[in-house]
Amino acid sequence: MKAKDADILIIPGYTNSGPDHWQSRWQARIASARRVEQAEWTKPVREDWVEKVVEAVNEAVRPVVLVAHSLGIACAVHGIPRFRRKVAGAFFVAPPDVANPNIRPKHLMTFGPYPREPLPFPSVVVASRNDHFGSFEAAEDIAAAWGSLFLDAGEAGHINAEAGFGPWPEGTLAFARFLSRL
Repeated sequence: MKAKDADILIIPGYTNSGPDHWQSRWQARIASARRVEQAEWTKPVREDWVEKVVEAVNEAVRPVVLVAHSLGIACAVHGIPRFRRKVAGAFFVAPPDVANPNIRPKHLMTFGPYPREPLPFPSVVVASRNDHFGSFEAAEDIAAAWGSLFLDAGEAGHINAEAGFGPWPEGTLAFARFLSRL
């Protein structure tokens, strides 16, 4: 699949993805990409956030490819039962451990736990070994439950602009390879 043949949905996490974040850069470079906007980025409400993802998927005209970061992943997987359009695949980066009672801010736990059924489309989970929002082991476990290809990003923090992942060329290459196989 080529990017022009898909509706690529950029699904940011808690506080959105700023202009230097790799998601914002991808959105600016990929003509068929659009961001799922949330009404309140700093006070996420699970049902509201999931509903925005469901609406975006169901409004798509081409096969959908989800590109979710952090809390956006939880929104995407919780919305799957309500998707009416075909999702061709999902590229999930830095899944937070939303079942961990020590996660901060604490309201992120309201997005957990993740469903553990295999996903009904191909997917990739990219995780860091030192992500303060979730352990590498928890990310590896959920990727296995979902049947996702698991990619080890090394010690990459939360794989966001603050961790030095603005341009993120390795991510661009991994996403391009994933897209070409859909």
